[in-house]
Amino acid sequence: MLTELDPRVTAHINAHAVLGALPVLVARVPEAAQALAALDKPTTVLFKAPGVAEAAYTFTREGVTPGAAAGARKVTLRFTSPAHLNRMVDGAAQPIPFGSPAGLRFLVGPFSELADLLGRYLRPGPSDLSDPEFAETSTVMTLHVAAAAIAQVANHDRSGRFSASMVPDGEVALEVGDQIDLRLRVDDSDFAFVRTAPSAPPRAALRFADLTVAGDVLAGRASALGSICDGTLGMRGYIPMLDNVSRILDRVGHYLGD
Repeated sequence: MLTELDPRVTAHINAHAVLGALPVLVARVPEAAQALAALDKPTTVLFKAPGVAEAAYTFTREGVTPGAAAGARKVTLRFTSPAHLNRMVDGAAQPIPFGSPAGLRFLVGPFSELADLLGRYLRPGPSDLSDPEFAETSTVMTLHVAAAAIAQVANHDRSGRFSASMVPDGEVALEVGDQIDLRLRVDDSDFAFVRTAPSAPPRAALRFADLTVAGDVLAGRASALGSICDGTLGMRGYIPMLDNVSRILDRVGHYLGD
């Protein structure tokens, strides 16, 4: 079994999955939305590291959207290596910023506030989880990160690419009750996390009974196999597809739990 973690894959996960939870954070947490309330102009933040697909997020008073926006103020955060980006996400290093004075003020102001909140919700302490509303938001954000990370591991990790090569085309859903339906689209072994609302039934689906079950499985407090046995995690559709996606999800756990 391949157990070594690739810093470049970790950087892809951090740039496109962990930071990709910012739209959910701002949509669900009033304190996060308040950090953007006084933003005078849409601002795009670009993340650039050697060997890592560029990530961009645009911030407005209304929220955060993935990708750059025409006419937005642009700020670039450069990193000398994938490991440098990873250290930044861990709070152990600073990026090399490029931008106008207003853009740099955005980084040390609203963006810094959002980064702190993101870390708190994705790495909550016991006291945080004692608040049911906080725990629910934390679990929803973790589920988004895990879904987006599946695509990054499937496309960039050695073991993940092997499993991805055996997944047929179509969409796989990660569902939580009737509340959440997150999709991964597979096209010629290439995985993409679909951020838009689904328009058709998936080819296969993993269905968690509720957010508590999803949180326990994703955090390692419960096993996926045990949850399948007790009926709190169900599968439907093309099962061989789910078998390989589950292998990739297990690999994701190694990266997110590192």
